[in-house]
Amino acid sequence: MKTMPGWIYCGLLVVGVSGCSLAPKYNVPPAAESPAFKETLSPAEAGTWQTAVPAEDAARGEWWKVFKDSQLDDLENQALAANQNLAAAAARVQEARAIEGVTGAARFPNLSAGFGPSRQQNSPDSLGVPAGGPRPEAQTVWRAQANISYEVDLFGRVASSVHAAHADTQQSEALFRSVQLALQADVAQNYFNLRELDAELAVYHRAVELRTEALTFVQHRADAGEVSDLELAQAKAELASATSDAMTVERQRAASEHALAVLLGKAPSEFSVAPRPLDPVVIHIPPGMPSSLLERRPDIAAAERAMAAENARIGIARAAYFPSIVLTGTGGYESSAFSDLFKWSSRSFLLGPLVGTAATLPIFDGGVRKGNLANAKARYEENVAKYRQQVLVAFQEVEDNLANLRILENQTRVQGDEVAASSRAAELSKVQYEDGSVAYLNVIDTERVVLQARLTAVRLRGIQATSTVNLIRALGGGWGEDPANASPATD
Repeated sequence: MKTMPGWIYCGLLVVGVSGCSLAPKYNVPPAAESPAFKETLSPAEAGTWQTAVPAEDAARGEWWKVFKDSQLDDLENQALAANQNLAAAAARVQEARAIEGVTGAARFPNLSAGFGPSRQQNSPDSLGVPAGGPRPEAQTVWRAQANISYEVDLFGRVASSVHAAHADTQQSEALFRSVQLALQADVAQNYFNLRELDAELAVYHRAVELRTEALTFVQHRADAGEVSDLELAQAKAELASATSDAMTVERQRAASEHALAVLLGKAPSEFSVAPRPLDPVVIHIPPGMPSSLLERRPDIAAAERAMAAENARIGIARAAYFPSIVLTGTGGYESSAFSDLFKWSSRSFLLGPLVGTAATLPIFDGGVRKGNLANAKARYEENVAKYRQQVLVAFQEVEDNLANLRILENQTRVQGDEVAASSRAAELSKVQYEDGSVAYLNVIDTERVVLQARLTAVRLRGIQATSTVNLIRALGGGWGEDPANASPATD
Protein backbone atom coordinates (compact mmCIF):
# COMPACT_ATOMS: atom_id res chain seq x y z
CA MET A 1 0.00 0.00 0.00
CA LYS A 2 1.32 3.43 -0.93
CA THR A 3 1.84 5.89 1.91
CA MET A 4 0.20 9.29 1.82
CA PRO A 5 2.68 12.12 1.11
CA GLY A 6 3.64 14.22 4.11
CA TRP A 7 2.31 17.46 2.63
CA ILE A 8 -1.17 15.94 2.48
CA TYR A 9 -0.97 15.04 6.17
CA CYS A 10 0.01 18.65 6.90
CA GLY A 11 -2.85 19.97 4.81
CA LEU A 12 -5.41 17.75 6.49
CA LEU A 13 -4.12 18.76 9.92
CA VAL A 14 -4.39 22.47 9.10
CA VAL A 15 -7.87 22.05 7.66
CA GLY A 16 -8.90 20.00 10.67
CA VAL A 17 -8.07 22.75 13.15
CA SER A 18 -9.57 25.55 11.03
CA GLY A 19 -12.79 27.39 11.64
CA CYS A 20 -12.35 28.50 15.25
CA SER A 21 -14.48 31.63 15.37
CA LEU A 22 -13.24 34.65 17.32
CA ALA A 23 -16.71 36.21 17.47
CA PRO A 24 -18.15 36.68 20.98
CA LYS A 25 -20.62 34.03 22.07
CA TYR A 26 -23.98 35.37 20.94
CA ASN A 27 -26.91 35.58 23.29
CA VAL A 28 -29.98 37.75 22.79
CA PRO A 29 -29.45 40.63 25.22
CA PRO A 30 -32.14 41.27 27.82
CA ALA A 31 -34.80 43.78 26.82
CA ALA A 32 -37.71 45.38 28.63
CA GLU A 33 -39.85 42.86 30.46
CA SER A 34 -43.57 43.17 31.04
CA PRO A 35 -45.28 40.48 33.10
CA ALA A 36 -48.65 41.91 32.11
CA PHE A 37 -50.09 44.59 29.91
CA LYS A 38 -51.38 47.60 31.77
CA GLU A 39 -54.60 47.44 29.76
CA THR A 40 -55.54 43.87 30.71
CA LEU A 41 -59.18 43.46 31.56
CA SER A 42 -58.63 42.38 35.16
CA PRO A 43 -55.72 41.85 37.59
CA ALA A 44 -56.48 38.14 37.66
CA GLU A 45 -55.45 37.85 34.00
CA ALA A 46 -52.00 39.28 34.62
CA GLY A 47 -50.50 35.85 35.31
CA THR A 48 -51.55 34.55 31.90
CA TRP A 49 -49.33 37.01 30.01
CA GLN A 50 -45.82 36.13 28.92
CA THR A 51 -42.72 38.13 28.16
CA ALA A 52 -42.09 38.85 24.48
CA VAL A 53 -39.09 37.35 22.69
CA PRO A 54 -38.36 37.25 18.94
CA ALA A 55 -39.79 34.29 17.06
CA GLU A 56 -39.71 35.19 13.38
CA ASP A 57 -40.90 31.78 12.21
CA ALA A 58 -44.28 31.94 14.00
CA ALA A 59 -47.25 31.46 11.68
CA ARG A 60 -49.51 34.46 11.23
CA GLY A 61 -52.29 33.44 8.88
CA GLU A 62 -54.97 35.47 7.15
CA TRP A 63 -55.83 37.59 10.17
CA TRP A 64 -58.09 39.98 8.23
CA LYS A 65 -60.70 37.23 7.88
CA VAL A 66 -61.68 37.91 11.48
CA PHE A 67 -63.71 40.85 10.09
CA LYS A 68 -65.81 38.47 7.95
CA ASP A 69 -65.85 40.81 4.96
CA SER A 70 -65.51 39.02 1.63
CA GLN A 71 -64.60 42.20 -0.21
CA LEU A 72 -61.77 42.91 2.22
CA ASP A 73 -60.56 39.31 1.76
CA ASP A 74 -60.42 39.84 -1.99
CA LEU A 75 -58.57 43.15 -1.69
CA GLU A 76 -55.97 41.62 0.63
CA ASN A 77 -55.30 38.82 -1.84
CA GLN A 78 -54.96 41.29 -4.70
CA ALA A 79 -52.47 43.39 -2.71
CA LEU A 80 -50.32 40.39 -1.80
CA ALA A 81 -50.20 39.38 -5.46
CA ALA A 82 -49.45 42.75 -7.06
CA ASN A 83 -48.12 45.34 -4.57
CA GLN A 84 -44.82 46.72 -5.82
CA ASN A 85 -43.32 47.52 -2.42
CA LEU A 86 -43.84 43.89 -1.45
CA ALA A 87 -42.27 42.77 -4.72
CA ALA A 88 -39.25 44.97 -3.98
CA ALA A 89 -38.96 43.48 -0.48
CA ALA A 90 -39.08 39.98 -1.98
CA ALA A 91 -36.30 40.96 -4.38
CA ARG A 92 -34.22 42.17 -1.42
CA VAL A 93 -34.61 38.75 0.16
CA GLN A 94 -33.30 37.15 -3.04
CA GLU A 95 -30.38 39.61 -3.01
CA ALA A 96 -29.50 38.66 0.56
CA ARG A 97 -29.70 34.96 -0.22
CA ALA A 98 -27.44 35.43 -3.23
CA ILE A 99 -24.89 37.31 -1.14
CA GLU A 100 -25.03 34.56 1.48
CA GLY A 101 -24.31 32.03 -1.25
CA VAL A 102 -21.32 34.03 -2.46
CA THR A 103 -19.99 34.36 1.08
CA GLY A 104 -20.51 30.67 1.80
CA ALA A 105 -18.48 29.73 -1.29
CA ALA A 106 -15.32 30.76 0.62
CA ARG A 107 -15.67 27.59 2.72
CA PHE A 108 -14.78 25.44 -0.29
CA PRO A 109 -11.70 25.21 -2.53
CA ASN A 110 -11.55 27.33 -5.64
CA LEU A 111 -10.91 25.23 -8.76
CA SER A 112 -9.96 26.53 -12.19
CA ALA A 113 -8.34 25.27 -15.39
CA GLY A 114 -6.27 26.89 -18.09
CA PHE A 115 -4.82 26.07 -21.47
CA GLY A 116 -2.52 27.98 -23.79
CA PRO A 117 1.05 28.90 -24.74
CA SER A 118 3.41 31.45 -23.20
CA ARG A 119 6.58 32.95 -24.61
CA GLN A 120 9.34 33.50 -22.11
CA GLN A 121 12.97 34.61 -21.99
CA ASN A 122 15.00 33.69 -18.90
CA SER A 123 17.95 35.85 -17.89
CA PRO A 124 21.41 34.19 -17.73
CA ASP A 125 21.77 35.10 -14.07
CA SER A 126 18.54 33.33 -13.10
CA LEU A 127 19.93 30.11 -14.63
CA GLY A 128 23.41 30.47 -13.11
CA VAL A 129 25.14 31.23 -16.43
CA PRO A 130 28.38 33.20 -15.77
CA ALA A 131 28.76 36.66 -17.20
CA GLY A 132 29.75 36.56 -20.83
CA GLY A 133 28.31 33.07 -21.24
CA PRO A 134 25.79 32.08 -23.86
CA ARG A 135 22.39 33.76 -23.44
CA PRO A 136 19.51 31.30 -23.17
CA GLU A 137 17.17 31.29 -26.11
CA ALA A 138 13.58 32.43 -25.85
CA GLN A 139 11.16 29.52 -25.80
CA THR A 140 7.48 28.83 -26.11
CA VAL A 141 5.91 26.77 -23.34
CA TRP A 142 2.52 25.11 -23.74
CA ARG A 143 0.52 24.45 -20.59
CA ALA A 144 -2.71 22.60 -19.77
CA GLN A 145 -3.19 22.86 -16.03
CA ALA A 146 -5.74 22.76 -13.25
CA ASN A 147 -5.39 25.13 -10.29
CA ILE A 148 -6.74 24.87 -6.77
CA SER A 149 -6.64 27.31 -3.86
CA TYR A 150 -8.12 27.13 -0.39
CA GLU A 151 -8.05 29.56 2.51
CA VAL A 152 -7.42 27.75 5.78
CA ASP A 153 -9.89 29.31 8.18
CA LEU A 154 -7.67 28.99 11.26
CA PHE A 155 -9.19 31.94 13.10
CA GLY A 156 -12.75 31.84 11.83
CA ARG A 157 -12.74 34.76 9.42
CA VAL A 158 -14.65 32.77 6.81
CA ALA A 159 -16.95 31.17 9.39
CA SER A 160 -17.80 34.55 10.90
CA SER A 161 -18.45 35.98 7.44
CA VAL A 162 -20.83 33.09 6.69
CA HIS A 163 -22.65 33.57 10.02
CA ALA A 164 -23.01 37.30 9.38
CA ALA A 165 -24.35 36.73 5.85
CA HIS A 166 -26.84 34.15 7.12
CA ALA A 167 -28.07 36.56 9.81
CA ASP A 168 -28.38 39.27 7.15
CA THR A 169 -30.55 36.93 5.09
CA GLN A 170 -32.75 36.17 8.08
CA GLN A 171 -33.04 39.90 8.77
CA SER A 172 -34.06 40.50 5.16
CA GLU A 173 -36.70 37.76 5.40
CA ALA A 174 -38.05 39.29 8.61
CA LEU A 175 -38.15 42.71 6.97
CA PHE A 176 -40.08 41.17 4.09
CA ARG A 177 -42.64 39.86 6.56
CA SER A 178 -42.73 43.30 8.16
CA VAL A 179 -43.49 44.92 4.78
CA GLN A 180 -46.08 42.23 4.15
CA LEU A 181 -47.78 42.84 7.50
CA ALA A 182 -47.69 46.61 6.97
CA LEU A 183 -49.27 46.16 3.54
CA GLN A 184 -52.04 43.95 4.91
CA ALA A 185 -52.76 46.47 7.67
CA ASP A 186 -52.67 49.41 5.26
CA VAL A 187 -55.15 47.71 2.94
CA ALA A 188 -57.53 47.01 5.83
CA GLN A 189 -57.21 50.55 7.22
CA ASN A 190 -57.74 52.16 3.83
CA TYR A 191 -60.73 49.91 3.21
CA PHE A 192 -62.32 50.82 6.54
CA ASN A 193 -61.52 54.49 5.95
CA LEU A 194 -63.32 54.27 2.61
CA ARG A 195 -66.33 52.69 4.30
CA GLU A 196 -66.27 55.37 7.00
CA LEU A 197 -66.37 58.08 4.34
CA ASP A 198 -69.30 56.25 2.72
CA ALA A 199 -71.08 56.41 6.07
CA GLU A 200 -70.30 60.13 6.38
CA LEU A 201 -71.67 60.70 2.90
CA ALA A 202 -74.85 58.86 3.90
CA VAL A 203 -75.20 61.20 6.88
CA TYR A 204 -74.66 64.28 4.74
CA HIS A 205 -77.02 63.06 2.03
CA ARG A 206 -79.69 62.54 4.67
CA ALA A 207 -78.97 66.03 6.01
CA VAL A 208 -79.33 67.45 2.49
CA GLU A 209 -82.68 65.67 2.10
CA LEU A 210 -83.96 67.01 5.42
CA ARG A 211 -82.78 70.54 4.71
CA THR A 212 -84.29 70.41 1.25
CA GLU A 213 -87.61 69.51 2.86
CA ALA A 214 -87.12 72.30 5.41
CA LEU A 215 -86.35 74.81 2.65
CA THR A 216 -89.49 73.77 0.79
CA PHE A 217 -91.55 74.22 3.94
CA VAL A 218 -90.01 77.63 4.70
CA GLN A 219 -90.47 78.68 1.08
CA HIS A 220 -94.20 77.93 1.28
CA ARG A 221 -94.51 79.92 4.48
CA ALA A 222 -92.52 82.78 2.96
CA ASP A 223 -94.77 82.78 -0.10
CA ALA A 224 -97.73 82.97 2.25
CA GLY A 225 -96.12 85.85 4.09
CA GLU A 226 -95.88 83.92 7.37
CA VAL A 227 -92.08 84.21 7.75
CA SER A 228 -89.47 86.77 6.90
CA ASP A 229 -86.90 86.59 4.14
CA LEU A 230 -84.27 86.06 6.86
CA GLU A 231 -85.60 82.61 7.69
CA LEU A 232 -85.73 81.76 3.99
CA ALA A 233 -82.12 82.85 3.56
CA GLN A 234 -81.09 80.81 6.62
CA ALA A 235 -82.77 77.70 5.22
CA LYS A 236 -80.98 78.14 1.88
CA ALA A 237 -77.64 78.66 3.64
CA GLU A 238 -78.06 75.47 5.69
CA LEU A 239 -78.83 73.46 2.56
CA ALA A 240 -75.82 74.87 0.72
CA SER A 241 -73.57 74.17 3.73
CA ALA A 242 -74.63 70.53 3.94
CA THR A 243 -74.21 70.10 0.18
CA SER A 244 -70.71 71.62 0.29
CA ASP A 245 -69.69 69.40 3.21
CA ALA A 246 -70.89 66.35 1.28
CA MET A 247 -68.70 67.39 -1.66
CA THR A 248 -65.70 67.67 0.67
CA VAL A 249 -66.23 64.08 1.80
CA GLU A 250 -66.60 63.00 -1.83
CA ARG A 251 -63.16 64.46 -2.54
CA GLN A 252 -61.70 62.62 0.44
CA ARG A 253 -63.33 59.39 -0.69
CA ALA A 254 -61.87 59.71 -4.18
CA ALA A 255 -58.37 60.19 -2.74
CA SER A 256 -58.85 57.22 -0.39
CA GLU A 257 -60.00 55.03 -3.28
CA HIS A 258 -56.96 56.05 -5.33
CA ALA A 259 -54.63 55.22 -2.42
CA LEU A 260 -56.24 51.80 -2.07
CA ALA A 261 -55.75 51.17 -5.81
CA VAL A 262 -52.02 51.84 -5.50
CA LEU A 263 -51.77 49.41 -2.59
CA LEU A 264 -53.32 46.79 -4.86
CA GLY A 265 -50.77 47.52 -7.57
CA LYS A 266 -53.34 49.08 -9.91
CA ALA A 267 -53.73 52.41 -11.63
CA PRO A 268 -56.50 54.47 -9.97
CA SER A 269 -58.36 54.65 -13.28
CA GLU A 270 -58.71 50.86 -13.25
CA PHE A 271 -60.15 50.55 -9.76
CA SER A 272 -63.35 51.54 -8.04
CA VAL A 273 -65.28 50.44 -4.96
CA ALA A 274 -69.05 50.70 -4.78
CA PRO A 275 -70.23 52.86 -1.86
CA ARG A 276 -71.25 51.00 1.27
CA PRO A 277 -71.44 52.57 4.73
CA LEU A 278 -69.21 51.10 7.41
CA ASP A 279 -70.79 48.53 9.69
CA PRO A 280 -69.73 48.63 13.34
CA VAL A 281 -66.56 46.59 13.94
CA VAL A 282 -66.65 45.21 17.47
CA ILE A 283 -64.17 42.40 18.05
CA HIS A 284 -63.61 41.75 21.73
CA ILE A 285 -60.12 40.94 22.95
CA PRO A 286 -60.11 37.37 24.29
CA PRO A 287 -59.43 37.28 28.05
CA GLY A 288 -55.94 36.21 29.01
CA MET A 289 -54.42 36.84 25.59
CA PRO A 290 -50.69 36.20 26.18
CA SER A 291 -48.13 38.81 25.27
CA SER A 292 -46.15 36.00 23.68
CA LEU A 293 -48.04 37.07 20.57
CA LEU A 294 -45.49 39.88 20.43
CA GLU A 295 -43.10 37.16 19.29
CA ARG A 296 -44.91 37.37 15.98
CA ARG A 297 -43.62 40.86 15.28
CA PRO A 298 -41.25 40.66 12.30
CA ASP A 299 -39.64 44.03 13.09
CA ILE A 300 -38.40 42.63 16.42
CA ALA A 301 -37.10 39.55 14.61
CA ALA A 302 -35.29 41.79 12.10
CA ALA A 303 -33.69 43.84 14.90
CA GLU A 304 -32.52 40.68 16.65
CA ARG A 305 -31.00 39.26 13.45
CA ALA A 306 -29.20 42.55 12.85
CA MET A 307 -27.57 42.12 16.27
CA ALA A 308 -26.49 38.59 15.40
CA ALA A 309 -24.91 39.77 12.14
CA GLU A 310 -22.93 42.53 13.85
CA ASN A 311 -21.80 40.10 16.56
CA ALA A 312 -20.36 37.84 13.84
CA ARG A 313 -18.60 40.80 12.25
CA ILE A 314 -16.73 41.37 15.51
CA GLY A 315 -15.19 37.95 14.86
CA ILE A 316 -14.17 39.05 11.36
CA ALA A 317 -12.47 42.15 12.78
CA ARG A 318 -10.64 40.09 15.43
CA ALA A 319 -9.45 37.53 12.87
CA ALA A 320 -7.62 40.32 11.04
CA TYR A 321 -5.04 40.35 13.87
CA PHE A 322 -3.93 36.79 13.05
CA PRO A 323 -2.18 35.17 10.08
CA SER A 324 -4.12 34.08 7.03
CA ILE A 325 -3.01 30.99 5.12
CA VAL A 326 -3.99 30.15 1.57
CA LEU A 327 -3.05 26.71 0.20
CA THR A 328 -2.51 26.53 -3.53
CA GLY A 329 -1.80 23.80 -5.99
CA THR A 330 -1.29 23.48 -9.75
CA GLY A 331 -1.10 20.30 -11.78
CA GLY A 332 -1.23 19.34 -15.42
CA TYR A 333 1.00 19.23 -18.46
CA GLU A 334 3.80 21.52 -19.64
CA SER A 335 5.83 21.22 -22.86
CA SER A 336 7.81 23.34 -25.28
CA ALA A 337 5.97 21.72 -28.20
CA PHE A 338 2.23 21.37 -28.54
CA SER A 339 2.62 17.85 -29.97
CA ASP A 340 4.31 16.71 -26.74
CA LEU A 341 1.96 18.55 -24.38
CA PHE A 342 -0.22 15.62 -23.28
CA LYS A 343 2.57 13.03 -22.98
CA TRP A 344 2.99 11.44 -19.56
CA SER A 345 6.56 12.75 -19.43
CA SER A 346 5.22 16.35 -19.75
CA ARG A 347 3.28 16.25 -16.48
CA SER A 348 4.05 18.87 -13.84
CA PHE A 349 2.70 20.06 -10.50
CA LEU A 350 3.21 22.68 -7.85
CA LEU A 351 1.80 21.96 -4.37
CA GLY A 352 1.66 23.62 -0.98
CA PRO A 353 2.08 24.20 1.86
CA LEU A 354 5.86 24.11 1.42
CA VAL A 355 5.69 25.60 -2.05
CA GLY A 356 2.96 27.92 -3.31
CA THR A 357 1.62 28.80 0.14
CA ALA A 358 0.88 32.40 1.00
CA ALA A 359 0.97 32.97 4.75
CA THR A 360 0.59 36.61 5.72
CA LEU A 361 0.88 38.07 9.18
CA PRO A 362 -0.02 41.74 9.62
CA ILE A 363 2.55 43.66 11.63
CA PHE A 364 1.77 47.37 11.32
CA ASP A 365 -1.17 49.03 9.62
CA GLY A 366 -1.44 52.39 11.35
CA GLY A 367 -4.43 51.37 13.46
CA VAL A 368 -6.70 50.07 10.70
CA ARG A 369 -7.47 46.76 12.46
CA LYS A 370 -7.98 48.48 15.79
CA GLY A 371 -10.40 50.93 14.19
CA ASN A 372 -12.31 48.18 12.38
CA LEU A 373 -12.69 46.21 15.62
CA ALA A 374 -13.89 49.28 17.52
CA ASN A 375 -16.33 50.03 14.70
CA ALA A 376 -17.69 46.46 14.75
CA LYS A 377 -18.23 46.58 18.52
CA ALA A 378 -19.91 49.99 18.29
CA ARG A 379 -22.23 48.78 15.51
CA TYR A 380 -23.18 45.81 17.67
CA GLU A 381 -23.99 48.06 20.63
CA GLU A 382 -26.01 50.30 18.32
CA ASN A 383 -28.10 47.36 17.18
CA VAL A 384 -28.56 46.19 20.77
CA ALA A 385 -30.04 49.59 21.58
CA LYS A 386 -32.26 49.47 18.48
CA TYR A 387 -33.51 46.01 19.44
CA ARG A 388 -34.39 47.08 22.97
CA GLN A 389 -36.11 50.20 21.65
CA GLN A 390 -38.11 48.10 19.19
CA VAL A 391 -39.36 45.89 22.02
CA LEU A 392 -40.39 48.97 24.01
CA VAL A 393 -42.22 50.40 20.98
CA ALA A 394 -44.00 47.08 20.50
CA PHE A 395 -45.32 47.11 24.05
CA GLN A 396 -46.36 50.75 23.67
CA GLU A 397 -48.29 50.08 20.47
CA VAL A 398 -50.16 47.17 22.02
CA GLU A 399 -50.98 49.20 25.13
CA ASP A 400 -52.15 52.16 23.03
CA ASN A 401 -54.54 50.11 20.96
CA LEU A 402 -55.82 48.07 23.90
CA ALA A 403 -56.62 51.37 25.63
CA ASN A 404 -58.23 52.76 22.47
CA LEU A 405 -60.52 49.78 22.08
CA ARG A 406 -61.44 49.68 25.75
CA ILE A 407 -62.37 53.37 25.83
CA LEU A 408 -63.98 53.36 22.39
CA GLU A 409 -66.38 50.64 23.44
CA ASN A 410 -67.83 52.96 26.08
CA GLN A 411 -67.48 56.10 23.98
CA THR A 412 -69.50 54.70 21.07
CA ARG A 413 -72.27 53.76 23.47
CA VAL A 414 -72.29 57.26 24.96
CA GLN A 415 -72.23 58.75 21.48
CA GLY A 416 -75.22 56.65 20.53
CA ASP A 417 -77.11 58.15 23.44
CA GLU A 418 -76.16 61.62 22.20
CA VAL A 419 -77.44 60.83 18.71
CA ALA A 420 -80.75 59.60 20.09
CA ALA A 421 -81.20 62.59 22.41
CA SER A 422 -80.23 65.20 19.82
CA SER A 423 -82.50 63.58 17.21
CA ARG A 424 -85.40 63.77 19.66
CA ALA A 425 -84.58 67.41 20.39
CA ALA A 426 -84.53 68.20 16.66
CA GLU A 427 -87.92 66.59 16.15
CA LEU A 428 -89.43 68.58 19.01
CA SER A 429 -87.86 71.79 17.76
CA LYS A 430 -89.27 71.22 14.29
CA VAL A 431 -92.77 70.58 15.65
CA GLN A 432 -92.60 73.71 17.79
CA TYR A 433 -91.42 75.76 14.82
CA GLU A 434 -94.28 74.51 12.70
CA ASP A 435 -96.62 75.51 15.52
CA GLY A 436 -94.99 78.91 15.67
CA SER A 437 -93.70 78.39 19.23
CA VAL A 438 -89.97 78.86 18.44
CA ALA A 439 -87.89 80.70 15.86
CA TYR A 440 -86.33 78.96 12.91
CA LEU A 441 -82.90 79.57 14.47
CA ASN A 442 -83.77 76.95 17.11
CA VAL A 443 -84.43 74.41 14.36
CA ILE A 444 -81.12 75.21 12.71
CA ASP A 445 -79.19 74.78 15.98
CA THR A 446 -80.75 71.44 16.85
CA GLU A 447 -80.22 70.08 13.33
CA ARG A 448 -76.58 71.08 13.46
CA VAL A 449 -76.19 69.23 16.77
CA VAL A 450 -77.80 66.12 15.26
CA LEU A 451 -75.55 66.26 12.19
CA GLN A 452 -72.41 66.64 14.29
CA ALA A 453 -73.48 63.85 16.66
CA ARG A 454 -74.11 61.47 13.78
CA LEU A 455 -70.79 62.33 12.13
CA THR A 456 -68.96 61.78 15.39
CA ALA A 457 -70.66 58.41 15.81
CA VAL A 458 -69.60 57.40 12.29
CA ARG A 459 -66.03 58.55 12.86
CA LEU A 460 -65.83 56.64 16.12
CA ARG A 461 -66.83 53.52 14.20
CA GLY A 462 -63.96 54.20 11.80
CA ILE A 463 -61.50 54.75 14.65
CA GLN A 464 -62.69 51.54 16.27
CA ALA A 465 -62.10 49.58 13.06
CA THR A 466 -58.64 51.03 12.44
CA SER A 467 -57.66 50.56 16.11
CA THR A 468 -58.58 46.91 15.82
CA VAL A 469 -56.38 46.61 12.75
CA ASN A 470 -53.59 48.47 14.55
CA LEU A 471 -53.80 46.11 17.51
CA ILE A 472 -53.52 43.07 15.27
CA ARG A 473 -50.58 44.71 13.51
CA ALA A 474 -48.95 45.54 16.87
CA LEU A 475 -49.26 41.88 17.85
CA GLY A 476 -47.45 40.85 14.70
CA GLY A 477 -50.38 39.86 12.52
CA GLY A 478 -52.62 37.68 14.62
CA TRP A 479 -54.25 37.25 18.00
CA GLY A 480 -56.66 34.92 19.70
CA GLU A 481 -54.81 32.07 17.99
CA ASP A 482 -52.23 29.63 19.33
CA PRO A 483 -49.06 30.03 17.24
CA ALA A 484 -48.14 26.40 17.84
CA ASN A 485 -51.34 25.25 16.14
CA ALA A 486 -51.34 27.77 13.31
CA SER A 487 -50.70 26.68 9.75
CA PRO A 488 -47.22 27.45 8.36
CA ALA A 489 -46.92 30.83 6.70
CA THR A 490 -45.60 31.09 3.17
CA ASP A 491 -43.78 34.12 1.86
